Amino acid sequence: MNVNQSSVSEFLLLGLSRQPQQQQLLFLLFLIMYLATVLGNLLIILAISTGSRLHTPMYFCLTNLSFVDVCFSSTTVPKVLTNHILGTQAISFSGCVIQFYFLCVFVDMDNFVLAVMAYDRFVAICHPLDYITKMTYQLCALLVVGSWVTANLNALLHTLLMAQLSFCGDNIIPHFFCDLTPLLKLSCSDTHLNELMIYTEGAAVIVTPFACILISYIYITYAVLRVSSPKGGWKAFSTCGSHLAVVCLFYGTIIAEYFNPSSSHSAGRDVAGAVMYTMVTPMLNPFIYSLRNRDMKGALRKVLTIRFPSKR
Repeated sequence: MNVNQSSVSEFLLLGLSRQPQQQQLLFLLFLIMYLATVLGNLLIILAISTGSRLHTPMYFCLTNLSFVDVCFSSTTVPKVLTNHILGTQAISFSGCVIQFYFLCVFVDMDNFVLAVMAYDRFVAICHPLDYITKMTYQLCALLVVGSWVTANLNALLHTLLMAQLSFCGDNIIPHFFCDLTPLLKLSCSDTHLNELMIYTEGAAVIVTPFACILISYIYITYAVLRVSSPKGGWKAFSTCGSHLAVVCLFYGTIIAEYFNPSSSHSAGRDVAGAVMYTMVTPMLNPFIYSLRNRDMKGALRKVLTIRFPSKR
C-alpha cells in the first residue's frame, strides 16, 4: 500500500462487547474455546500420527484439517485475548493486513480440504474395489499441496487489493479481527474492484469445492440407494456423517457471512457468524470426527493411556 495515501496507522477492534462484565465473561469463554480447539485438534494429529491403522488417505486429510483449524483459530483468538489483558483495542495497520492474509489462507484451506475429503468418501463408497489404486498418498499429497498454493495465491490477491485502499479517518472496526467487509466499509477509496473480486474470483474459490462436495454426495447417495440391504446402505452412508456435519456447519456460516448483499450486513450478525466459523467450527471438528469413529476413539484412548497411565 502507498502509506502516504492513508492517515490511518492502526485500527481499533471493538471486540464482542463494550460492557466490562460481559468482556470478562467473553474472555473466559474465548480462552476455554481456544484451548479446547488447540488441544482437541493436536490430539487428533497425535492420534493419527501414532496409530498405524490410521495411516490412510482419509486420516491424512483429517490431519491437515486439524492443523488448519489450529492455525485458523490462532490467527484471531490470541490477539483478542492479548488485547483484553493489555486493556487495548489497537492493531497496527501492518498487523491487520497480515491477519487478514492468513485468515484468507486458512478459510480457503478448510474449504479445499473438505472437498478432498468428500472425494475420498466418494471413491471409498462408489468404487471400493479401486480405492487403493485411485486414492493414493501421492494423489492426496498433490491435492493438499495444490490447495496450499491456491489458497495463498487467492489470499495474496485480496490482500494486495485491500492494501491499495486508502483509510482517511475512521479506524474503528466493529469486529474482533480484521475481516474484509468492515475494512471495505472503512475505506474512503473506490472498493468496486475489491467487491467484484469477492463475488467472482472469491466466490469461485468457495463455490467450486462446494460444488465438488455436492456432486460427490449425489453419487454417494445414489450408490447407497442401490445397496440391497438397508443396513448395509446406512452403514456406508454413516461413514460420511461426520464429514457432512462439518460441511454443513462450515459452509452455512461462510455463505451467511460473505455472500449476502453489503446492505444486509449488520455488525451483530457479522460478529456472530464470524464466531461460528473462526471458533465454534474448529473447536467442534475434533469431537465430530472422534465421537462416532471407532478407530479414532481407539487411537485417542491409546494416546491418552500412554500420556496419562492409570495408577494402580
